[in-house]
Parts: sequence; structure tokens; C-alpha cells
Amino acid sequence: MTPPYLTDPPAVIPIDIGRQLFVDDFLIDETSLSRTFHHAEYHAANPILRPEKPWELTDPVAERTRRKPNPAAMAFSDGVFFDPADRLFKMWYMGGYGATTCLATSTDGITWSRPAFDVVANTNIVYNGTRDSSTVWLDLDETDRSQRYKMSIWYEHALTLFVSPDGIHWREIGRSGAAGDRSTFFHNPFRNRWVFSIRADETVHGSVSGRYRRYWEGARFADAKAWSALDPVAWVKADTRDFARPDAQSPAELYNLDCVAYESVLLGLFSIWRGESNTREKINEVVLGFSRDGFHWHRPDRDAFLPVSETENSWNWANVQSAGGGCTVVGDRLHFYVSGRQGVPGTDQPGVCSTGLATLRRDGFASMDWLPGEMRVRRRIDDPSGAGILVTRPVRFDGAHLFVNADLQGGDLRVELLDESGRTIEPFTRERCAAITGNSTRLAVTWPQSMASLAGKTVRLKFFMTRGRLFSFWISPWPSGESRGFVAAGGPGFTRTVDSRDR
Repeated sequence: MTPPYLTDPPAVIPIDIGRQLFVDDFLIDETSLSRTFHHAEYHAANPILRPEKPWELTDPVAERTRRKPNPAAMAFSDGVFFDPADRLFKMWYMGGYGATTCLATSTDGITWSRPAFDVVANTNIVYNGTRDSSTVWLDLDETDRSQRYKMSIWYEHALTLFVSPDGIHWREIGRSGAAGDRSTFFHNPFRNRWVFSIRADETVHGSVSGRYRRYWEGARFADAKAWSALDPVAWVKADTRDFARPDAQSPAELYNLDCVAYESVLLGLFSIWRGESNTREKINEVVLGFSRDGFHWHRPDRDAFLPVSETENSWNWANVQSAGGGCTVVGDRLHFYVSGRQGVPGTDQPGVCSTGLATLRRDGFASMDWLPGEMRVRRRIDDPSGAGILVTRPVRFDGAHLFVNADLQGGDLRVELLDESGRTIEPFTRERCAAITGNSTRLAVTWPQSMASLAGKTVRLKFFMTRGRLFSFWISPWPSGESRGFVAAGGPGFTRTVDSRDR
């Protein structure tokens, strides 16, 4: 379904929180620009973490069934965060196939080390117990230091809940209500709720017909101990636009949904099951979705954002799934971590299970692009100069400095501000706006006068662009351009969950 905030948007949209992304038409009144969706690119160093240690080469199921083991060092959701207290990237991952949870650290998010902890002597194991899906969350807003880290591990039809002061030593606080094996959780800071993304199976005429997700939320992480079987509600599933592989015997299914707040939206990492056969392990790829209310999803691009490889024996030939925390913000790039299963050609086994990295331009999920006149769909707002135009819906802000994320190599961009009636507000005209050029994730838009005089008033922004791509805009209280938006799993330079002056 189309989210209600798109069919009936607010009369005036507040834009104080975060960079405003063009992943949908929520902010757009009219435009002659064309939207393009972009996908992450895998890093040349992949896999960045592969099974090497003895405890990562174990496979309890293989030991019982006497089949060949599937070594594992993969973030099966789990979590990848930047910890500002230690100034380290931290990755919790499955060590050994279903055997343990381990913690690796990194100074750059690319090269990882395995510190020795005291949970299991001379190893980086932090949870030594049978496990399936797991989530770890670094909660920078937690006032109780003993609960700074939160973890769930699925075992025997429910999630076991843990808290920790250091991400190493965990204390069990209870068990959730009933949940399927690939259930995860995340924090929604827009509403300050802990949300559990619960795997369920749809039953039609007594037969299981496919995986889908149920939704449960609580004000506290520990509240998950209280839900009953009927409390979680039906949330989201795959549909006919989620294609299966040509050789699959069944439709696509939603295998998992990890989420994180990024800037002004909730980012959804949909692991879409494309099908399975006896000659290739179950194929999952990560597809993106976006939500502005935390429940309804807009999913305009169903191609894989993080795909499997079609080359046999590649680290990600069989299966790719997202990591908890979604992504980190590293300078001008977003870093997405994934589990990758190499598979064993000719069988349905996962084979070697590793962790990979893919990157994307900051805010780079979608861009509004200028097209030459002959390629442009003619609209009422075409400009005689050949510039592409985008006019926002009525917005309100309390900042003073306008910024854009744009690639304007060979082109330029100017902006003017309109009042509620569509009249240009002096002196914020196109002619008096300094031309913006270059390629940067943070470009200042300036006029002879500050925008502070318009704070709290209803305005529209009108962008004029030639030969370029516009990824986002935002209005900051500071000339340095911090957005006050959420920064997903954090990154170097951020000490809080938001991009602010005191970050």
C-alpha cells in the first residue's frame, strides 16, 4: 500500500530534523527533474572478515549429522557500530555456524582484529552458547551504564534478552514472547520506541505459504518480556514486485527486516528470499525501503541494493543479509556490512560464511537528476534557460543556513524561496543566490542575507539546476552545517546519535 503520509501529506512539513532525502515525493510539489535510485558498491577488500580461528571453524549441526562443517565469521544481523567512547568500530558476529557470538574491533571499519577477552580464555567470544539470529545495539542514550549495550539471541521459539556495560560481559534479563528464528530488533528514535521485527509464517488452508514480519514495540527494551502471542501485529511481507529467481519453485518471501534511523527517515534493509534449490543455498539479497512514520513502507526500487554474486565460489555467491545497525557514517560515505555465504555448488549448503562491506555516497540512496531538454518530460514548470526545476511543498524550519548534497560537475544550482502564495521572497531570489558548483555532500547555499528571518514561517524552496544531481537538502542552525539528523550506527566524529554541533 502507498503510505498514508504520501497520499495525504501534512499541509506544512517541518524539516528541522536531518537531511531531507528525495527517496519519495513527500517533499516535492512539482519538478522537471528525474529520480534515480543508486546501489551500494562492494569493497575491493571483501570479505573483510573470514573464518580463521578454531572456534570459527566449528559447526555443531555438522558434528551431529557428520556432514562437512560450514565455517562462519558473519554478522547474521548481530551489530556493527562505531563506539565513540573507545573510538573503535565494533562488530558482533556469529563465530562458528550457530556456535558462538564474537566481537571484533577496527580503527577504520575495513581491517579487523580479534581482541582476547576473558569470557572464553584467549578468544574473542563474548557469548558461548548455541544461537541462531541475533541483534546487538549500542544505546548511546541509555543513562544506566550497565545497560549501554543490548542484545537478543533467538533460541527455542523466543528471544533471550541481554544487557551489558561493555558489549563483552552480558547479563540475561528475560525471554520475549513467541518469535520465529530470524527475529531482530532496533530502536526508533523518532518515537523513542524499541521495535521488534518478528519472523512469522503465513498459513493458507493449513499450509505454510511464506515468511512475513510482525511488529511489536515497547518504551523500554526490557518490555519485550511482556508480550503475549497475540500482541505483535501483522506488519509487512514480500509482494508480487519482489521477484524470485527464474528457477525458483515459489514466490519471493521477506526473510528479515533490519531497520535504523538515518537523517530524517527510517531505513529498512529488506532481506528478500529469492528461492532455493538442491544445487544452490537459499538466495537472499538486500533491498531497500523507507519509512517516515516507522510502520508503513515505501519501496519503489525492488532491485538488489546489496546483491549476491553470480560467480561461483565468490564469498557472496549464495546469500547476502544485512547487519544490525544498518550502516555507519564514515566521512562522505555510508558503510554497509553484510553476511555473505559462499555456498557449495551442487548442494544446498551455505559453505564458508564471511562478512563483507559495501559503500554508498552519504545520502546517496536516490538523486533528482537534470536531463537534457530532449529527454525531459515536458511540465508546466519547465524553465526557458534549460534548467531543471524542483519546488518543495510548504515547509517550516528553525535554522538559518541552507545546505545541499549535490554533484554539479559541469553544471550549477541556485535556489530561491517562495511564500505561501508562490511569490519570491526578497532577497532570496534565484538571481541573488550564489551559484553552487562542484561535487560535495555538504555545499552551502547563500544569499546576501541570512535565512534566520524566515525561521518559523511557511515557505517553499525552488531549486534551479543544470547538469547535476541533487541528493538532499537541509537547513542548519549552524554555518558549519550539522543537520540534527540521526546518524544510523554512528561513525568517527559523532559522539551522539545525531549530527549536531556538540557531536
